[in-house]
Amino acid sequence: MGAFSRHLAPPPPQQQQHEVFISYRGEELRYGFLSHLVDAFRRRRIRFFVDKGARRGEDLRNLFVRIQESRIALAVFSTRYPESEWCLDELVKIDECVKMGNLRVIPIFFKVKPDDVRRQEGDFGENFWKLAKNSRGEQIMRWKDALESVSDKMGLAFDGKSYESEFIKEIVTEIERVLTAIPSGQKGYHSYNHIQKRRRNAPYALYQSPHWQRTKSRKFW
Repeated sequence: MGAFSRHLAPPPPQQQQHEVFISYRGEELRYGFLSHLVDAFRRRRIRFFVDKGARRGEDLRNLFVRIQESRIALAVFSTRYPESEWCLDELVKIDECVKMGNLRVIPIFFKVKPDDVRRQEGDFGENFWKLAKNSRGEQIMRWKDALESVSDKMGLAFDGKSYESEFIKEIVTEIERVLTAIPSGQKGYHSYNHIQKRRRNAPYALYQSPHWQRTKSRKFW
């Protein structure tokens, strides 16, 4: 028994679940804005998952699991985002989780207009319809529904005319606010309706930054 027990390896430490899933497209984001954002997350000890190379070998279903494990999803919309079928499929899954109340999504409009994302117009729309030409009708409708749904949420927009570092600080502040509002062990927006109520009562006091974008329907959560 003693000899046998000496050969038993201790169980590996349980990995801590990430809190934020980041969906994005493009190397210009990966080596610029995104690298600065994840550095800020690390400094604030915000656990995150970002897909830096899974598209070269990892099954998309594994990314869906990562989304389901998360508490918050950041959808970083840029003009190149709709070039990727993977990104749009991720967005569909994110939207599904949000509608089930299991996930909070914050759209980030990086040098792209929210209305262009919602309506698939401008350079964003041009890239979307290029991809759509080689896609199925049902698939296109799921992508369009997800783009409209997610972009209709309250989000942050960066037009390149202000300091990127200040923009990143605002994202981190919002992530920390949402994580604080979600009780431990719970996900999504069902767990912080009291925060919703406070924000609806005083939205302008909470959102004075020029980066905050209000949609026509003003969906705060």
